[in-house]
Amino acid sequence: MTAGTAAQFVASGSAKLVEDGFVAEIELANGPLNLVTRPLLRQLNAILAGLAERRDLRCVILHGGAARAFCAGSDIREFGPIRHDASEQKILFEDMVLRNLARLPMPTIAAIDGPALGGGLEIALCCDLRILRSGVDVGLPESQLGGLAGSGAIRLTRLIGPARAKRMLFTGEPISSEQALAWGVVNEIAEQGSALEAARAMAATIARRGPISNRLAKELVDAAADLALDAGLSQSTVAQQRIFDSDDLQEGAAAFFGKRPPVFTGR
Repeated sequence: MTAGTAAQFVASGSAKLVEDGFVAEIELANGPLNLVTRPLLRQLNAILAGLAERRDLRCVILHGGAARAFCAGSDIREFGPIRHDASEQKILFEDMVLRNLARLPMPTIAAIDGPALGGGLEIALCCDLRILRSGVDVGLPESQLGGLAGSGAIRLTRLIGPARAKRMLFTGEPISSEQALAWGVVNEIAEQGSALEAARAMAATIARRGPISNRLAKELVDAAADLALDAGLSQSTVAQQRIFDSDDLQEGAAAFFGKRPPVFTGR
């Protein structure tokens, strides 16, 4: 947060949480490259568990702090000792943490001010929106080591389609910020200032909107990729009724006619 802003440090170490009003920030703080290690995943998962229960928060930003990289992926030194027990010691736990990030009920933004590579890009792909600083590359370089971006292959394909996802996976070559925007890997490029500054501005806008509306919109968009059309439309009908039952919709209508900004309560 900006200097002088009231902030609450809930956790420290390899990941920490700062809150300011309706917006929370998760900062990865695991060395200059923010490598994905078991302690980082454990701390991140603890933070996510707390956020999942919060009804007051309206947006969460995930960023790499002052590190050189948003996240440069897994610590390769961990690979050898877990060779035959990788599912038990790494894969299943990592996938669970990523799912928990993707399933947060409120909108999430990845602010990418340094390279997001391998597991780092996989983390960013779990967020609803991604803002990338101009000149920063992203990629899934696992094939260069004979490895595989498992969850990244699935989420990236749903985001940008099979042809582009295959190119990134097969070559392992990173793509530029301009290409990432053109392909839809990211939503926005921060041309001036940092991606974190741009993410904070976007989060402030999101926080002013109806929180029930945004949570339900996230549910519907996420469900759209999995459900048949009729099932998805049935879910949307239920969501719409929840909106009409809410105090927020009445407040929004009253504010519109009163020519004033609405004050949403999330009820």
